[in-house]
Amino acid sequence: MPTFKGNAVTLQGNPVKVGDQAPDFTALTTSLDEVTMDTYPGKKLISVVPSIDTGVCDAQTRAFNQKATDMGGTVLTVSNDLPFAQRRWCGAAGLDDVVMLSDHRYHSFAQSYGVLIEELRLLARSVFVVDSNGIIQYVQYMDEMTDEVDFDAALEAFKEAN
Repeated sequence: MPTFKGNAVTLQGNPVKVGDQAPDFTALTTSLDEVTMDTYPGKKLISVVPSIDTGVCDAQTRAFNQKATDMGGTVLTVSNDLPFAQRRWCGAAGLDDVVMLSDHRYHSFAQSYGVLIEELRLLARSVFVVDSNGIIQYVQYMDEMTDEVDFDAALEAFKEAN
């Protein structure tokens, strides 16, 4: 059972697995524009964080954006943070090219990927790699939401995806 700071939590939605067609979703950009999976063609690394304003989430977002920039494709960071908070974080971090998506309005991503923490209404820390054909090539759902993801495995899957 997944935990958040050692306390059991319930994940809502439909978990995905390697080989599945990546589910579509609707989320908001930091400019409040609605986007879907098709907005970002090609391969994608989708980094999911509970809140961009925490140390582990900040580090995860920075690491994926720094290490994956030369691998082609798009790195998306998804959270339930308000778009305004995401935009503020990007400005404070000096990261203008980070693609932040907010799932707060519809929880569309959360339900489609099985990452909505019922008790907290936050997203569960996870990583997905989707190839250019829309097939999921890598999945990591964290057992403990405050732990770091396996950066090396996710980046290797992203590098290998077509």
